[in-house]
Amino acid sequence: MIPPYRVVASGRAERVLHVHTVPARTGERNPWPAWVDPTVAEAFERCGVSLPWRHQALAADAAWQGRHVAVATGTASGKSLIYQSVALSSARIPRGVRGGSTLYVAPTKALAADQVAALDRLAVPGVRAATYDGDTPADQRRWIRDHAQIVLTNPDLVHHSLLPGHPRWASFLRRLQFVVLDEAHHYRGLFGSHVAVIVRRLRRVARHYGADPVFLTFSATAADPEGTAADLTGIDQELFHVVSDDHSPRGRTTFLLWEPPLVSGGGENGAPTRRSVTSEAAELLTDLVASGIPTLAFVASRRGVETVASTTRRLLAEVDPRLPHQVAAYRGGYLPEERRALEADLRAGRLLGLAATNALELGIDVSGLDAVLICGWPGRRASLWQQAGRAGRDGQEALAVLVARDDPLDTYLVHHPEAIFGRSVEATVLDPGNPYVLAPHLCAAAAELPLVPAEVDGFGPHTVPVLQTLVDRGLLRRRARGWYWPRTDPATPLADLRGAGGEAVRIVDPTTGRVLGTVDAAASHHTVHTGAVYLHQGEPWRVIELDLDTRLALVEPTDGRIVTHARERTDVRLLAEQRHRRWGAVRLSTGTVEVTSQVVSFLRRSALDHRVLGEEPLDLPPRQLRTTAVWWTVPAEVLATAGVEAERIPGAAHAAEHAAIGMLPLVATCDRWDIGGVSTALHPHTGLPTIVVHDGHPGGAGFAERGFAAARTWLGATATVVRDCECESGCPSCVQSPKCGNGNDPLDKGGAARLLDAVLADADQDR
Repeated sequence: MIPPYRVVASGRAERVLHVHTVPARTGERNPWPAWVDPTVAEAFERCGVSLPWRHQALAADAAWQGRHVAVATGTASGKSLIYQSVALSSARIPRGVRGGSTLYVAPTKALAADQVAALDRLAVPGVRAATYDGDTPADQRRWIRDHAQIVLTNPDLVHHSLLPGHPRWASFLRRLQFVVLDEAHHYRGLFGSHVAVIVRRLRRVARHYGADPVFLTFSATAADPEGTAADLTGIDQELFHVVSDDHSPRGRTTFLLWEPPLVSGGGENGAPTRRSVTSEAAELLTDLVASGIPTLAFVASRRGVETVASTTRRLLAEVDPRLPHQVAAYRGGYLPEERRALEADLRAGRLLGLAATNALELGIDVSGLDAVLICGWPGRRASLWQQAGRAGRDGQEALAVLVARDDPLDTYLVHHPEAIFGRSVEATVLDPGNPYVLAPHLCAAAAELPLVPAEVDGFGPHTVPVLQTLVDRGLLRRRARGWYWPRTDPATPLADLRGAGGEAVRIVDPTTGRVLGTVDAAASHHTVHTGAVYLHQGEPWRVIELDLDTRLALVEPTDGRIVTHARERTDVRLLAEQRHRRWGAVRLSTGTVEVTSQVVSFLRRSALDHRVLGEEPLDLPPRQLRTTAVWWTVPAEVLATAGVEAERIPGAAHAAEHAAIGMLPLVATCDRWDIGGVSTALHPHTGLPTIVVHDGHPGGAGFAERGFAAARTWLGATATVVRDCECESGCPSCVQSPKCGNGNDPLDKGGAARLLDAVLADADQDR
């Protein structure tokens, strides 16, 4: 077989801007610890594991001795064996002696299902393991609660079912010995903050039943594994035993930084632009699959996944009509049975190519991959290495390719490899004290068991004022013994764990009743509004009607010649400044804002050349978001001195805002789609030209504060991208935004460069 590197580089070497090699690594094994049940060791040997790797044995032994464990070893290093060995050995001990139960929590249902399949393959006699999630039939749930020693689930199920229904779980909770938090780096931002409070609620309910479980946190990429574990669990980080030395073998990985070529006539007014990342990835995936190389392509958006898969199938049909069926798409919104079938086909080798969202970034067993294509910067170095690590899982030589989008950050990174390689991964940012997160969980905790004063500290230093606010609003009742939930309806719906903004919208073909999939409520206004074109497994559908009351989007087949793009109007009120600093006449601030956004229309574009064919108005309700932002003001006289006259300020500020949003992920653990922004030549609250960049989650997720703290680095890199971009008047690599609600108008690239230079000149004077 031709090496993957030669397949992709042949005839395209000029697109490779940097080659980074991760050397191969040999493995080191340890004997099984003496406490491992012989039947368990025999089960592993039947599955090809004669002895554990050294890090596996050390971590499992620490957990068995009763120490909390934070494991941060590489992708495919066998972290699952650590919890499996202790959980299976514990389950083999009779209940009356010491036999305990294990709760395994993963970010997704797919990962939990994958883990139970691995336990089933081990087939240890007398041990019952089962997944318990939203797809579990009702008639199986009672049996699992009463009889399973190992339950594999997700945070949503723990929040909505296990904790509020804890009396039904009494037998399991009394024996709870181990809690596994897998893919711990995934619990970040708003979602991670919710999970952290859920874990505190779980520890509290477990104590009610006399259990004090050992926690194991697993992550392939963590800058501060014990700190992350402490933030997630509320347990002092000094109580965690850290295992970070990886003793598993690994094949050599060749990592390419790849920039698609310029194509003429693709940009605004016929200007040259970069070839799209989806077209480039589809071409690379086609060549790799045609060469028999199992490949996974990570694509940021659902639409991008569908586009890469369908384009690859079309290109492969021209090579060999037997090949297109070996490529598929995998993303959120599919029905559970569709996802399970795709996962099984990938494991069995029936699929050679898969385009997927980051749902497959997690540790689902897809061994045998030789190459990974990463379509655009995934937002974090941690995610980059997690995705790259999916190739080479059998110890063979692997290829990883970061294909740059036409985007400011991507352009900067592929031209500055030092910003990627040789640097540690980012710290996991979460804030369980965020009142928007903490308040609904305190209601849920009080509904589970009355909250007594002695337990308040377990939820953090912000708990008392939040409790008082809940009492004042009538959501909790204060009595002598503590705080109570005074209502008969459940409290758990108050917390929106994944920031979806409400019940998901189902996408339905009314002629057949077929449910194609679902979309988050928050995304429905943009993706399934009336008239939108929606892709499902490469098939285009036109939305006939979006009914927000019934949460239904009715669709019909269409020919795929049209694509759509929603346009949004956004206003930001600056409510409260928390901190600020002065850079000469420039004021940089962070604080609380209220964002009002409304999808007002959509563009119809040709799918062939993206020409605008028309704009259609929409009548959708506005959405409000109170969150955290970073903003800066620049007096008009400073801009005038820098050569930005009054008439150029709107375009300069708008372009600088777009570039700053694109570059914030350089210093904050976010994706550009997690944040938003507004710019104005005269903001009503400041009376000055103002640029605002805000978090896209209620209460904030720490991104804006990171931007404020690292403003010099952030805005310096932003200025570099704008100044050094080879385009004349602005392009997606510098100041155009794919999510701009104003259609990227007005934009003044030269004015943005001068504005940013003026801001940084004052910053440098104050250093």
